[in-house]
Amino acid sequence: MRAGLVVALIVASVCSFHVIGLQAAEELPLGMSAAQPTSGQFVKTPAGYMVPYKAKIPSTDVEFTMVPVPGGKFKLGSPASEAGRKEDEGPQVEVEVGPFWIGTHEIRWEEYKRYMAMHDLFKEITDRKLLPITDANKLDVVTAPSNLYDPTFTFQFGEEPNRPAITMSQFAAKHYTKWLSGLSGAFYRLPTEAEWEYACRAGTNTAYSFGDDPAQLGDYAWFTENSNESTQLVGQKKPNPWGLYDMHGNVAEWVIDGYEAKEYEKLAAKPQPLTTAAAIGWPTKLYPRVVRGGSWDDEPKSLRSAARHPSHDDNWRTDDPNFPQSPWWFTRDYALGVGFRLVRPLEVPAREDQERFWKADIEQIQVDSDNRIDNEGRGKRSVTSPELLKVLESLKK
Repeated sequence: MRAGLVVALIVASVCSFHVIGLQAAEELPLGMSAAQPTSGQFVKTPAGYMVPYKAKIPSTDVEFTMVPVPGGKFKLGSPASEAGRKEDEGPQVEVEVGPFWIGTHEIRWEEYKRYMAMHDLFKEITDRKLLPITDANKLDVVTAPSNLYDPTFTFQFGEEPNRPAITMSQFAAKHYTKWLSGLSGAFYRLPTEAEWEYACRAGTNTAYSFGDDPAQLGDYAWFTENSNESTQLVGQKKPNPWGLYDMHGNVAEWVIDGYEAKEYEKLAAKPQPLTTAAAIGWPTKLYPRVVRGGSWDDEPKSLRSAARHPSHDDNWRTDDPNFPQSPWWFTRDYALGVGFRLVRPLEVPAREDQERFWKADIEQIQVDSDNRIDNEGRGKRSVTSPELLKVLESLKK
């Protein structure tokens, strides 16, 4: 009997629920296990039932939890009547989103530090020629972020394991998802802007996932009025209807899209409903890019489900004295409230299509990254694959 089916039967017996083939468990790579679902967390698909699962970052004891999000149609953006609405949130467009899993909360320091540690490990791997980069594996190359120039900035609010990781660039966040994908065998990436809003709304069409009254925000979010001017440990507030914590506030979250103030006008000109892929605003310039959800440093109107926040990369790197400035880290102001969370789509694209969600999407980012690694010795690269996992295990001995 396949291991996935065993998990399916276990979940079915625990929950007294008929499972007709568990797509989640059937595809879980080594180190993943089905988490016990609660009411409403089964997601039915033509292939079977998706359920929540827990996974460990391979070669570590660090766990993270993913919950399923059902596919469906929704209106991206906000109606003109919504209090606090900005012009870049409209016109509303209909998007049909496919099923996916999403992290129950933002990536925490406990998780992100395992990726940060790759800098010194990749250096050792390169120096010892343990995993050469070749034409055969060059598609699997991933960069590790440079060691922090000034840790007191990034860790200004603390570095407890369950505090959300912050100040990484979108490029670094994308390479985290590539690194984890290569090690685990599952396809992880940043959410698209439409996926993020769909998950945040959790079936609602109100300003927030709990309704329209910002007076209730303190039950669900950390923001200017209750954050004590700091990020907070994840998962302390109430979740949204789909079991997701901190979608409003605490830290704003990277999505894959570039920011255009009139993006939704372009989308509205296309046939509706749009697919998830058709709704992506792929970046064409260094910045701005989109962060969603608002942070501990934002007012209630900026935490609405439809609120869009443009990045300001040059301003966020003001205190970086290096040239080129880091493609992996920010050093100032609002970046202290920017993190990200994982998405794993049910429908896995071809390997070459996955790369678009991970690679440097404009030449400047790749040039800066290469220059930092090859000429300045800041940042490292290696191959993320089962072979890397074997090498990392060997280095422990």
